[in-house]
Amino acid sequence: MIARLLRRLGAALGLRVDARPARPEAGDVLYAIGDIHGRADLLHALFRQIDEDQADRAGPAGVEIVLGDFIDRGPASRAVMDLILSRRALGRRVVVLKGNHEEMLLRFLKDPAALKGWRKIGGYPTLLSFGVSPPAFLDAATATACQHEFRAALGTAHLALLGGLDLSFSNGGYFFAHAGVAPARPLNRQRAADLISIRRPFLDHDESFGQVVVHGHTPCRAVEFRSNRINIDTGAYATGVLTCLVLDGDGHRLLQT
Repeated sequence: MIARLLRRLGAALGLRVDARPARPEAGDVLYAIGDIHGRADLLHALFRQIDEDQADRAGPAGVEIVLGDFIDRGPASRAVMDLILSRRALGRRVVVLKGNHEEMLLRFLKDPAALKGWRKIGGYPTLLSFGVSPPAFLDAATATACQHEFRAALGTAHLALLGGLDLSFSNGGYFFAHAGVAPARPLNRQRAADLISIRRPFLDHDESFGQVVVHGHTPCRAVEFRSNRINIDTGAYATGVLTCLVLDGDGHRLLQT
């Protein structure tokens, strides 16, 4: 009862108060990266900061978790994907989660009619980053032609990255998802639609989810620390602030552009 009251008080004050603070699995260091949205310049700078942080540490490399929505809106979605692929090629442990923007891209690859919805949420800059000109007039024929051109422009590695996105990741006391979780469901029974798109009732929930949920999807001026969740979407596309939450046995800290 006391722990619950402390969590509620912390949530009301915007503080993280927990009788049993969350920790990663023993020896692990977790680097969670918020919504990138086509800002390859910021991701490049943040990877440099992670490398510098790792250089000061002994032991194995940390786990880097990209929380989804790494494409769209910004001008360099292809370059963002290339940076992630290069990171993996270096042998880094990189977990990449699916956001609602990646889900819309994948829908478009299956159904040209999805281009209308993708355009509304900032998909056209992603097409341009792959050298594909969006149709000036959108109808069934132009959408289909655009789909064929985009599919051809996507390299094998890009398609493999998009096809292999995870919906969630769990480590120790932390659960990672793009948007959040449905409070009424156990973490191991979450629906894909909630993991990539939920806002409320997740954001309004002040009880424990069983693990601290680290998420993005809902932009905030500063990182939100709650007793049951941490929101690290600092609106990089518009603000220039891309956030990485570092979690280790000593607690948490931030790296930011």
